[in-house]
Amino acid sequence: RAQGRPLSPAAMVVKTEVCTFSGARIYPGHGITFVRQDNKTFKFVSAKVKCYFAHRWNPRKLAWTQMYRRLHKKGTLEETNKKRTRKVQKSGANKAIVGATLDVIKARRNQKPEVRAAAREAALREVKERQRAKQAAKKSAPKPSGGAKPQDKPMGKQPKQPKGGKGGQRR
Repeated sequence: RAQGRPLSPAAMVVKTEVCTFSGARIYPGHGITFVRQDNKTFKFVSAKVKCYFAHRWNPRKLAWTQMYRRLHKKGTLEETNKKRTRKVQKSGANKAIVGATLDVIKARRNQKPEVRAAAREAALREVKERQRAKQAAKKSAPKPSGGAKPQDKPMGKQPKQPKGGKGGQRR
């Protein structure tokens, strides 16, 4: 302390590095630096992390790495409420569509619900009548006899599916 002034905690700034694999802070005097043949440098916080990097482990699959935590939305301090913007509602009857002119659309919109329900029921009845007619036509049609049987799949050996290594999550 110079001239009776206390040291503020913000006065000491320590330059830290970030581990390329785990995302942890590396304080001065700690960590391992690895330089690849293509001159790219990697900083690791510990030998464990360096070993995982050397064995090509995926940091997204290790639950204690920052990359995993970011990917799975863990430990976000402030829940940011996204602004939900409402879509502008277009008025549906300002354009004619295929098969209906603008006048027809407006007339249908202004119809009473009972009329609309009755029209829908009539249309459904008509569709059901058509289906019944088809069924009756099928039943009355003569069956072809003595023809060739439809062949099933050959009973040979089915090909094996791959076992799928490296698919699961690691520790």
